[in-house]
Amino acid sequence: MRFLGLVWANLTRKKLRTTLTIGSFAVATFLFGLLVTIRGAFSGGADVAGTDRLTVINKTSLIMPLPYSYLSRLQQVPGVAAVTFATWFGGVYQDERNFFPQFAVDKDSWFRVYSEYVVPGDQLAAFMRDRQGCLVGRALARRFDWKVGDRIPLRGTIWPGTWEFNLDGIYDGHRPGVDTSQMLFRYDYLEERRAFGKGTVGWYVVKLANPDDAVKVAAAIDGGFANSPYETLTQTEKAFAAAFAKQMGNIELLVLTIGGVVFFTLLLVTGNTMAIAVRERTAEIAVLKTVGFADTVVLGLVLVESLLIAGQGGALGLLLAKLFTLGGDPTGGVLGTFYLSWNAIGLGLGLALLVGAAAGALPAVAAMRLDVARALRRA
Repeated sequence: MRFLGLVWANLTRKKLRTTLTIGSFAVATFLFGLLVTIRGAFSGGADVAGTDRLTVINKTSLIMPLPYSYLSRLQQVPGVAAVTFATWFGGVYQDERNFFPQFAVDKDSWFRVYSEYVVPGDQLAAFMRDRQGCLVGRALARRFDWKVGDRIPLRGTIWPGTWEFNLDGIYDGHRPGVDTSQMLFRYDYLEERRAFGKGTVGWYVVKLANPDDAVKVAAAIDGGFANSPYETLTQTEKAFAAAFAKQMGNIELLVLTIGGVVFFTLLLVTGNTMAIAVRERTAEIAVLKTVGFADTVVLGLVLVESLLIAGQGGALGLLLAKLFTLGGDPTGGVLGTFYLSWNAIGLGLGLALLVGAAAGALPAVAAMRLDVARALRRA
């Protein structure tokens, strides 16, 4: 601690250079925060998916339906605590640019399986009574300025015609990362009106009594429907969400590639800055050694200087990224969730410090090995 004054004096010697170096860290970590947030949004909620849920889809393809009659058979599988289902609707609100997910769900079981969706009691009761009722997430309601009681018309694409819904409630998530950009409506309304596909659902979601039994229950489900006209593929909800995200490309690879390039460039810039700073202070470092500063102390002074620059810039960039994400999805609904977790912030700060340490390592070693007599002659 007694050497911090010396370190701070070195940092403020070239204020513009120090500010620009801190700014480069801030820009890099801000970009890191946004990339992590976007990656999480495109993962379809894989990072916040329930560990106690399995998704059952048609083995041929996700777009192929499953019979409604499978519901009772799934409920009888040992280890299954609850079962619900959903069907993708694919309607258009006003025009195609206003995309958002719409699902026909089972009103009686959906919220038993998805307990992270929070709906006020009176609004949920209204939804249960209203065949044409729907629930929308808080982000979606904010996007279109909807309020409870509004009438929402959708133009059907899979099932043609105009479909009108009463907005009975707005749901929130009881934990960060829950997708609140969706619309949920009653399956019985879809079943009543659609001209084809009656008696089928898009996929089932199974809630496990014990998450440790996931493999055993999945095998029992798929085995029970083997060699039937509608064979099933059962997987964890996280695996299902990740596979769904891959249909839009390998977002994780893109994030890692861009992030790697940014941090490598930052490493070169910061390393060069620290090397210049050490060269400028060659005579001063020689004097410090002359008056009794140990080589390890000189090494530590340069490293601490580099780490302070990295820490300040990293913290500033991640703070700005967090504040930016608090404003919600900037794309107008393309991203289902837009949340920067504290774990990601910790990872970003750790990477910034790691880059700072790596960038300061070579200049610090050079300062430690500096020959006093030669440095003073050169000065």
